[in-house]
Amino acid sequence: MSDEELAKDLGLVSAMTIGIGTMIGAGIFVLPGVAVNADGGAGPIVVVSFLVGGVIAMVNALSVSELGTAMPKAGGGYYYINKSLGPMFGSIAGMGDWMGLAFASAFYSIGFGQYLAVFVDLPTIPGLNAIQVGALVAGSIFIGVNYVGAKETGGVQTVIVTLLLSILAIFSVAGFFSFDYATLAGNEGGLAPGGYGAILPGTALVFVSFLGYAKIATVAEELKNPGRNLPIAIIGSVGIVTVIYAILVTTMLGVVPWPELSQDAPVAQAARVAFPESIGPITGVAGGAAAVMTVGALLATASSANASILASARINFAMGRDKIVTNWLNEIHPNYATPYRSILVTGGLIVVFIALLGQDIEILSKAASVLHLIVYALMNVGLIVFREADTPEYDPDFTVPLYPITPILGAVLSLGLVAFMDGIEIALSAAFVVAAVAWYFLYARDKTDQQGVLSEYIRSREDDLPDQVVDATDAVAPTGTGTEGPTIMVAVSNPRTESALITLAGALAEHEGGRVLATHIVTVPDQTSLETAAENRTGLDKSSEELLAAAAEDAAAFDAPIETKTILSHRGIEEVFDAAQTNDADTVVMGYGGTRFAGGRVEGSLDELTHDLPCDFLVLDGQDLELSDVLVPTAGGPSSDLSAEVARALRDTLGTDVSLLHVVDPDEREEGEAFLAEWAGGHGLSDADLRIETGDVEEAIRLLGADHSLVIVGATERGLLSRIVRGSLAFDTIEHLDTPVLLAERPSSRSLLERLFGGR
Repeated sequence: MSDEELAKDLGLVSAMTIGIGTMIGAGIFVLPGVAVNADGGAGPIVVVSFLVGGVIAMVNALSVSELGTAMPKAGGGYYYINKSLGPMFGSIAGMGDWMGLAFASAFYSIGFGQYLAVFVDLPTIPGLNAIQVGALVAGSIFIGVNYVGAKETGGVQTVIVTLLLSILAIFSVAGFFSFDYATLAGNEGGLAPGGYGAILPGTALVFVSFLGYAKIATVAEELKNPGRNLPIAIIGSVGIVTVIYAILVTTMLGVVPWPELSQDAPVAQAARVAFPESIGPITGVAGGAAAVMTVGALLATASSANASILASARINFAMGRDKIVTNWLNEIHPNYATPYRSILVTGGLIVVFIALLGQDIEILSKAASVLHLIVYALMNVGLIVFREADTPEYDPDFTVPLYPITPILGAVLSLGLVAFMDGIEIALSAAFVVAAVAWYFLYARDKTDQQGVLSEYIRSREDDLPDQVVDATDAVAPTGTGTEGPTIMVAVSNPRTESALITLAGALAEHEGGRVLATHIVTVPDQTSLETAAENRTGLDKSSEELLAAAAEDAAAFDAPIETKTILSHRGIEEVFDAAQTNDADTVVMGYGGTRFAGGRVEGSLDELTHDLPCDFLVLDGQDLELSDVLVPTAGGPSSDLSAEVARALRDTLGTDVSLLHVVDPDEREEGEAFLAEWAGGHGLSDADLRIETGDVEEAIRLLGADHSLVIVGATERGLLSRIVRGSLAFDTIEHLDTPVLLAERPSSRSLLERLFGGR
């Protein structure tokens, strides 16, 4: 059976609650007591520390939103950095994210242990206090849950977050009626007993409370309408959580004098004070409220720890895909279908961190923060690289305001906050950065072949840049052999056209040293959820298996690996574009039958006004392919370049004869011959039969195409309106030529005016 993939089906509310649920964890339930007593007593000014942390998180959230809508990929920050800055920085980001999540999971587990100690008399063992023992038990359970495959779904997370917010809202109301400003500011030193200089060190301590929003980007592949929902979910979750933190911390400090605030279970302590002992005949209200808050804290810390372990496995998968780490780490368990080795290694780190550093929760929280702050800084730099390099496939639906001020500010604020960490956390983070760079040079450099946009940008302008910059780029460039070439995705839907499409894809994959990914998109009615369709898919399995098995059999004729995948979706043709992005396809091969084209392009009329193609597209109108000889009309341009690449692949793998056609006006024949000869030589087709014709282009293609087994036509670059009014060569050729036609289109970045009125 082929692999199966569920299309995007995570809604806005579920996405937002993922961010809120991950952030409202040990940060707010544990850190207020630690923060107000840090450095000899920072006092109530830590409320401002939480607000400053929210501002820094919000600036970074804007950049994460742009990157996430441009590249909704699993792996989040690691993927963006690896793609923009290259695999050396990708190694730093991936290792930093991974270790940061391990530190955060240890921190959340300690928080769980602190509140567990309120309910249970935990034992101590030599070298470990009772809270660490509870944390180790909890951490082991979280690791085990992930090992066997139980995970939070969007629906479960929504229930957890709703329950938490309800509990905290009730506490806030009770705290409002018990609030006393004299309690907040009446102690010696007032609101800032440690001085206002304690604000930023306090922010460095509590910033771990804001790490959850970036997790939304790691599930962007599963998000419905990510262009709209991703920014709302990320920015909205940061804004909501910042307000909640400010209210809760202020309430706690207005109920319990800050020197007396518990460093283990401050929310439970404040609830015991805020609620009355009895309400009418009901007694024990304060104790019950404290118990409810403790349950909420246990639920929140467990949710955060489990989510962090789950996210770390996704990062390892992304790094394994890019050969930054060995795929041994991502081996799937035969029974549980989980990356059990990755989970066990991460779990081992969590256990070590709990045992060695668990008695100083500040170290765990700051270590988690500093590693993530480094990643955030690199993400902001990566955004600038994407923008300045004008990368064609970088087409975000959301863009940061005030560019480039916003990403520059995000990078500066992130690295600036690191300066307010203690020496041990800075040393730990520096050690991990050094280890990541060493890992890259000793292992990953000769395994991966991904250059990164920055490297490509520098090499394309090496004549204009200092030699030192070019030399530095070469010094860190990957030296991998590129054993994993491009992915040629085939959208198969009809047994009659499957063989022809696989033949084209197989020839391309063999020629380029790549792989074939055969996908069958099964359209599910809107009334049926994708999960229900997946659970009752006996009929779907049979038809998909037969179709994809035939594809695998046809692909065996080529020296290229093939992978098959069934995708369940509520959409039809539109899912092809999302699947191409999700699976990192370099080229998509699909059939023409029934698809509506916008005047010779593979996009819909409205979609093409707002989006560029995710990769190269080849659309075949025809069923039977002999491929003895092909005709390639050309007038130059990116899509004609793609036509030449396809023709060259067919020539080299199948021995197909290639003819090139260039149509000119009668008085331009000599210039046309010179152009075609130069174009053929520049595209490795010097041995092709060169044909110069005069007169009407479409008529020339019709006459010559009848004598060939395939005509490869580059898609027009004319704008939408001009194509609708004047028609399209590619469209007319497909409609009127009996010979099979392959429409080739290469993505190109075009402004809105060019889309509407372009004249080519």
